[in-house]
Amino acid sequence: MTGPENDDAGPPEPRANPELLDREAAEQTLLRAFRSGRLPHAWLLSGPRGIGKATLAYRFARFVLAEPKPAGQGADLFGAAPAAPEGLYLEPESEVFRRVAAGSHPDLRCLEVGVDPRTGKTRREILVDDVRKIGHFLRMTSSEGGWRVVIVDSIDNLNRNAANALLKVLEEPPEQALLMLVSHAPGGLLATVRSRCCHLPVAPLQEATVARLMERFAPDLSPEDRAALVRLGEGSIGRALDLAAGGGLELYRELLSVLEDLPRLDVAKTHALGDRLAKGSDETAFRTGMELLIWWLARSIRGAAEGKPPPEVLVGEGALAARLAVGPGLARWLPLWDKITRLFTQAGAANLDRKQVVITALLELEAATATRT
Repeated sequence: MTGPENDDAGPPEPRANPELLDREAAEQTLLRAFRSGRLPHAWLLSGPRGIGKATLAYRFARFVLAEPKPAGQGADLFGAAPAAPEGLYLEPESEVFRRVAAGSHPDLRCLEVGVDPRTGKTRREILVDDVRKIGHFLRMTSSEGGWRVVIVDSIDNLNRNAANALLKVLEEPPEQALLMLVSHAPGGLLATVRSRCCHLPVAPLQEATVARLMERFAPDLSPEDRAALVRLGEGSIGRALDLAAGGGLELYRELLSVLEDLPRLDVAKTHALGDRLAKGSDETAFRTGMELLIWWLARSIRGAAEGKPPPEVLVGEGALAARLAVGPGLARWLPLWDKITRLFTQAGAANLDRKQVVITALLELEAATATRT
């Protein structure tokens, strides 16, 4: 999870974050593996975006770089074995922490989406040449006599050629090499990649933890708005803060205003929402609005399956969920969710008209809810 560098700046980058909350079990799993002397060479850290997977990866990387040998495998001049550490924490003032935070540690590399030098824009994918560079890095001798560590944040961004190149690294790992692979959607990875990693699922943060962090990092918001963003975040402080910064709560209010008219949509309000999400060259509003629609639909489906409405994000939302619960059964809800999700995915890949994508998704929802079982 992310934590503070200072209260005004918001959460620091994972490489510079000394704090890790609600992660004791995952931390102990990594520590036990390290102490065993048979540390797996590749770890797949999976879970929703924004819950601290990269922070955990950097925390373990710092620990491994600072502790090249498990406790008990070395001894000082008097034959005394070093004390076993109780956790992965490293003081921010330590040399290893400072060099990792600065991106200057010679035995650590982070593989992430880079900038296209031709356009100056961030790429959508991690390329095969980037993976080949880290393969060469891992085969080199450690600069400081310990481990070589690579963090991939995230492995979901590898294109197929890059994923195949990474697979070769996983199949023939060099000695003293450690790969920490961050994934938000492990089901989409190559099965051969997953099978060659030690899988460590990372659970969402506790709601109380997200609430405390929102109070720290978004103190200017009203308590009601913070509480709503905590619910929208669903255990992800990263998602909650992104929604706060991008006007996500206001978009959610507008979306619910449209959905409240189901099973018969108001044409004017539907087109107004489509215009709002498609406006301008920045895709942030469109992406946020569509993700909120898909999230609301998935949440409603879960509530219907469990026979109870999910907790309200906004006051009065439960009445909408209860009304729709008597509509189409799961046999119609699930294909609808899949269809809208694929439509959203195709919108970026095929450069579809954003307003038309929004209206099509809402009309599909109208058609489904108009059918009673």
